[in-house]
Amino acid sequence: MKRRMQWCWAAPLACAAGLALAAPRPLAIGDVDRLRDVTGPACSPDGQWIAYTVEGADTHADARRASLWMVDRGGTAHVRLSADDASLAAASFSPDGRYVSFLAARADGDRPQLHLLDRRGGEPRVLAAAGGDITDYDWSPDGAHLVLAMTRPTEAAAAAAAPVVIDRLHFKEDRGGYLTAADRTQLYLLDVADGRLTPLTTDAGVDDRAPAWSPDGKLIAFLSARHGDPDRTGRAELYVVAPRAGAEPRLLSEFYAPNHETVRFSTDGRQIVVAVGQEPRFNAYITDHLEAVEVSSGRIRELAPKLDRALSSPAVLDAANLVAIVEDDGSDLPVRVPLDGGPITRLATGPQSATGLCAGGGRVAVVTATDTTAPEVHTLEAGRWRRLSFENDALVDEIAWGAVEDFAFHSRDGTEVHGMLVKPPGFVPGRAYPTIVWIHGGPNGQDAHGLNFGTYTPTFERQWLAAHGYLVLAINYRGSTGRGGAYARAIAADWGHHEVEDLLAGVDEAVRRGLADPRRLGIGGWSYGGILTDYTIASDGRFKAAVSGAGSADQLAMYGADQYILQYNAELGPPWRDTARWLRLSYPFLHADRIHTPTLFLGGDKDFNVPVAGGEQMYAALRTLGVPTQLVVYPGEYHLLTRPSHVRDRLQRYTDWFALHLAKD
Repeated sequence: MKRRMQWCWAAPLACAAGLALAAPRPLAIGDVDRLRDVTGPACSPDGQWIAYTVEGADTHADARRASLWMVDRGGTAHVRLSADDASLAAASFSPDGRYVSFLAARADGDRPQLHLLDRRGGEPRVLAAAGGDITDYDWSPDGAHLVLAMTRPTEAAAAAAAPVVIDRLHFKEDRGGYLTAADRTQLYLLDVADGRLTPLTTDAGVDDRAPAWSPDGKLIAFLSARHGDPDRTGRAELYVVAPRAGAEPRLLSEFYAPNHETVRFSTDGRQIVVAVGQEPRFNAYITDHLEAVEVSSGRIRELAPKLDRALSSPAVLDAANLVAIVEDDGSDLPVRVPLDGGPITRLATGPQSATGLCAGGGRVAVVTATDTTAPEVHTLEAGRWRRLSFENDALVDEIAWGAVEDFAFHSRDGTEVHGMLVKPPGFVPGRAYPTIVWIHGGPNGQDAHGLNFGTYTPTFERQWLAAHGYLVLAINYRGSTGRGGAYARAIAADWGHHEVEDLLAGVDEAVRRGLADPRRLGIGGWSYGGILTDYTIASDGRFKAAVSGAGSADQLAMYGADQYILQYNAELGPPWRDTARWLRLSYPFLHADRIHTPTLFLGGDKDFNVPVAGGEQMYAALRTLGVPTQLVVYPGEYHLLTRPSHVRDRLQRYTDWFALHLAKD
């Protein structure tokens, strides 16, 4: 039997896959299968151990697989806690540190199950009583129970064969499929010793989610929406309830829902920290901020009120502070956030991308990456960061990566825009290079520093293009976060305007500096990056090749076809109320005859985020017009591709398409 615990006691680098001795080489297509994505750090209560997830490609199964690992704070012991699973998330230590719990699905399509591993030895065991889809959970302070946010247990086969009956406005979601009453989550108490499951909340008409246990064990806080339809209002409500069947929840506060839901008790149990968003008309441009809710009164106040940046991944550090990640102008940095509302303190400086953090025993661990290092676990000791994991060293040391530089310029109306240049390896100053504008999705989000290797990896794509001799422009156009709320909201109800101006101004600046060859320009992106590709090639004819992945151009046709009905109704209004606006925003499709750029369209056939119909419509239009075009549909894929063979295929098609149309005259 394959052992689940594998120990590596040695100097840290001896636990890596090996050190490259040869001169750095160009990035190759097979390298994408060797990359390991390190995510989800979880600190033990005493801060001495950090659990984390490692995900990568299983080329034999043509699937992504994840495993759970643990490292001690000294960096001398690396322990593998689980076998490879189709998915793995939400690792957590029990309050006494005896158990590590996590959600995992053994095979693609399986529902995630809650697993418990006794650190004293043995195999992880599945808590079989948890028969629904678990979305979140938390430990009781005494370690005797878990509270689960879970759909009602059903027979999977019967549910799959039943007709889908829909009765809500937000009725579809990527990967989740069509949403029905069976997808609503309630709270359950799970006895760790005997697996007995007890319903805690029972209103099947609402979603109860994001549970968190108070430090004294007397209350469970959670989010819900019992007053009004959240699909219309965009609101969330914070409740507390005693941890016993039949207890009546008490409403503490309500606020606009954030991008990333958060519920955290302070160490004294007097406050609950929540993430708060913005009104629905700015749903696509949210910069989450943190607020503290007083348990006794429900009074709510903002933390770091002078900070005009998004905060995410908060963890309680001590009685006076949280730690979190701030999104700031091309970097994502760990910070300390005082609970009294004082100014934040950066725990790291320099260009980097922190993607997760945890705290335990008054100490902090973070997963972070730079332009020359992949995401790895680090710990903060005496004000200095020390690396604890080495999953990608062997590969990273082999590759000649493109140099990354910050890039700033002014747009047409004088707005200052920031981004990055990725130069091809061996870049020669004074030479003008074929150039590709590679556009990040969202628009909420930003192009950031760091070699990140997740299922959607714009960082790797930028490096892949640079490895093929292209100068790559990564521009944080208006609508991006990281530059403040006003910058993000600048494109509200006015898509394809300021973003296109910003992208074109970036190209103009690269040409002016002698970096970009104006005769060999390409453009592309995925999701909103694909949408902006369509907008840009319909606005300007300078691009000789384009790649539009998971995009859309006939925005009117997306109403009710994708998952953004709340945003559409709040930001644009229903199409019958302002038809002219919807038609104006659909100009790439309705004026497709302006497009002369050879364009490759791609998408997944199961995508409910931006349905592949958006690419199909543009492909049909350009094919009708005689513009060189191609459509690639990936079977079984959602919005983000996960099958390794499809990820490789997409990368190769990008460079083949650009090579075909950006070749020298």
